[in-house]
Amino acid sequence: MIHVEQHRVHGPDGVRLAVTVVRPVTPDRLPVLVNRTPYGRHEHLAEARAWARLGFACVLGDVRGRFDSTGDFHPYRYEGVDGAAILRWVHEQDFCDGRVILAGASYGAHCAITTALADVAPVTGLILSVPALGYGATAREPGGAARLACRIGWWAEHGGARRPRRPTPRTTDLLARVPIRSTMEWLLGTNPPGWDDLWKAGTRDPLWSELSRLDIPLLLVGGVHDPFAQQTLELAKVWRGPVRLVLGPWGHGLDSEAPGRALGGRRLGALYATWTEALCVGRLTGRRSWIAVDGQGQWRRWWPGSGVERNTRVTIEQDSFRAAPGDPFRSRRPRADLRSDAARQDRALFRTPPLTSGELRGALAARLRVIADAVDADWVLRVSAELPGGAMPQLGHAIQRVQHVPEQPTDITLTVGPLGTVLPTGSRLRFELAGHHWPRHARNPHTGVDPVDAVDLRPSRRRLLDATVWLPWWEQGADAVPAAALIEEVTQ
Repeated sequence: MIHVEQHRVHGPDGVRLAVTVVRPVTPDRLPVLVNRTPYGRHEHLAEARAWARLGFACVLGDVRGRFDSTGDFHPYRYEGVDGAAILRWVHEQDFCDGRVILAGASYGAHCAITTALADVAPVTGLILSVPALGYGATAREPGGAARLACRIGWWAEHGGARRPRRPTPRTTDLLARVPIRSTMEWLLGTNPPGWDDLWKAGTRDPLWSELSRLDIPLLLVGGVHDPFAQQTLELAKVWRGPVRLVLGPWGHGLDSEAPGRALGGRRLGALYATWTEALCVGRLTGRRSWIAVDGQGQWRRWWPGSGVERNTRVTIEQDSFRAAPGDPFRSRRPRADLRSDAARQDRALFRTPPLTSGELRGALAARLRVIADAVDADWVLRVSAELPGGAMPQLGHAIQRVQHVPEQPTDITLTVGPLGTVLPTGSRLRFELAGHHWPRHARNPHTGVDPVDAVDLRPSRRRLLDATVWLPWWEQGADAVPAAALIEEVTQ
């Protein structure tokens, strides 16, 4: 039998944090999994029952100001102190045997990791999925370019609200509105708490400087199409303790769009449960990682930065273009066939010669010498594969904001990925270098003004002088792991 009970935990400043405990009916003390979320603890009841059937207690919590927790929802501000209050409370309960695992996806990953950093009570391990670790990581790319469509959508739905609002259609008129900073006031009548803080934040959030204090085991799950994939890789590399990184053929929704396809018919929950069971018996040591090289469950043993960096010759086929904010170079969904954009002229173009069969695993780097006639410019590198059958799937992109001396050559390096893809013999890689990536990212105004505050948007002339590309190249099939065996291998 499974027991479900509701509690209110006293947090700082008099807030009452709503939690639901789901556990088996037993006199025994149990290991506890804690999951705090801004999206409603009720959404996780089914998985909490699954944990209970495996012999765990599961504590689900609404963050401050959301659903049944009191206070005001100010994204990212209170998750450390409120998480500390929940963690202390869990350790005081009769059902807790002292082993506490903190789990969370996206915003919930921030809740989990800041709770561990609070260092108020023991934490046995962490399960983090597609981590969005603060204002900086969500507002801007590592290279400084401002995100747009996902930020407008998230804040319009959740910013300053106790319960989610009806999703706002991300229409062309809405996403083209300037300045971006005024969008929430126009939509909601006010700027929600945290909206201005979002755009003031640096690209690297303060918690990164504290990670060296954590040496507990970590299961880290991401996707090669997730907008936070680069930060996920960096987290794995800097983590002090045992870490298992699983980087699947997924976006931010993980395996929800194709349940079981990449894991031999099993869902990600089976990975979380098997890893946690191994953690509780002390079987996890060392640092290991796996990456998917297609969407059907071809997995490879891999560690970020490993493999051969293959210096690959490229041919520049179009070197000059005009970046016009009024008709910006468009972003496309992951794996979109880019033949529909083949005739666009607002980008430079370079390609590799036909390649032998192999696999791209990891980050691709392009070192470019460029010229802009503006003091400030975004540079977008979009990579696709020209396959022998004619398809041209997008593999990935990178974007970086660069300050220029107008008309002076500048060297930049754009890092695309992580990538996971098999390339058959005869494939070519196609590289498009553009000045915008809209609406996924805000339009750079080319004036030096932050794109978030810009009203005056001017066109810019660009030129590509030279290009050198390094590929994370592997022999096809090397270090293969069958999809049906991946979960057990991860937890060995």
